[in-house]
Amino acid sequence: MWRYVPDILGEDSFARSRVHHVGFLKSVLSLRPSPLVDSGTFLRDTFAISASATRFGIAPVVKTLYVSPKAWAWSRSYGHQYDHVLAYWGNYSASCAYMFHRLMKRSVPFSMFLHAGMDLYEDPVYLRQKLLYADNIIVVCDFNRQFIQDRYADIYPSISGKIYKYHLGLDLSALKFKPNARTAKKVLAVGAFEKYKGFEYLLMAAAELTRRGIDYELELVGDGKETNALKALADKLAISQMVRFPGWLKPAEVHAAMEAASIFVHPSNGIGDAVPTVIKESMALGAPVIASNMAGIPELLDHGRCGVLVPPGNSQALAAAIADLLANDDLRRNYANAARKYAEREFDLWRNGERLARLLTSSRRDSSQKHDALKIERSPSITG
Repeated sequence: MWRYVPDILGEDSFARSRVHHVGFLKSVLSLRPSPLVDSGTFLRDTFAISASATRFGIAPVVKTLYVSPKAWAWSRSYGHQYDHVLAYWGNYSASCAYMFHRLMKRSVPFSMFLHAGMDLYEDPVYLRQKLLYADNIIVVCDFNRQFIQDRYADIYPSISGKIYKYHLGLDLSALKFKPNARTAKKVLAVGAFEKYKGFEYLLMAAAELTRRGIDYELELVGDGKETNALKALADKLAISQMVRFPGWLKPAEVHAAMEAASIFVHPSNGIGDAVPTVIKESMALGAPVIASNMAGIPELLDHGRCGVLVPPGNSQALAAAIADLLANDDLRRNYANAARKYAEREFDLWRNGERLARLLTSSRRDSSQKHDALKIERSPSITG
């Protein structure tokens, strides 16, 4: 996967020799008694997290059992050399990191990122315990902070002080702002073809544009479970000649499509996404954005000041917003300019990265966290 790593993380700044991977087979073969690892802690944690996973079906249980041996193997080989444990996702990554951290027997900080559908909104395996155990909880938008407050209201007062918002950054020097020289009718959408992305509403909005006699071209970049259904819907709506499905594109090709688009549309109809990266990229490149007013999207568009927000699942409102922007060059330009300025202020990779680095390097382990975690494991009120 190294070919997907950007140039700014080349060997000079991110030495590959400092990246270590423990495969599943190696981790399973390591499951034998060792004086370096507390087998009692490992077995209790594996049972507790697996029991939590049973509430969400067989897949979460299997995934939990998949990562548990990795924590054991990692602690045998690397438990002595880290000064901070950071789980980039709050799901199975954080479960593994949690187990590894407890097996380290060293008082170093434990932090975790919480992103979106796969680790916060759906199947939150053992999340209550990990929230209490963590020294830092990093969320990617205020919506996620509020989601935690609503979902875990009983423990929120004790964890609110360690929740930090971090905007995932963009290398803005590589995303040149090009608001001009765009066709006046190209509408672009990019993403996995999943139900929660709401692409069917974009197709229905396109059909409404056709009924109004508005000239447009629609390009849907991506692939997924809904591909055939979306193509069939385009046929049914008699707009196939206006819609292009190029499939997955490389990042540079996606950016080129954004540079050519008059409008970028993200018609989410579910909270699988919190803060879609493609919206931020479009803002940086100069494609004015129309997106659903849900999850963390309003924050990305500065609550409508640098993009158009529409109700999710409303194809008529979406069609009206597209028609308005296609017909108004000045409005598109104004949104594009405002969006780029907002991206420079909020999404700069280097500035945000420095803030995150300061947080992580200044963190100290709260020794009471370990005791809290042990107590809640035995609590009959566990729900996460």
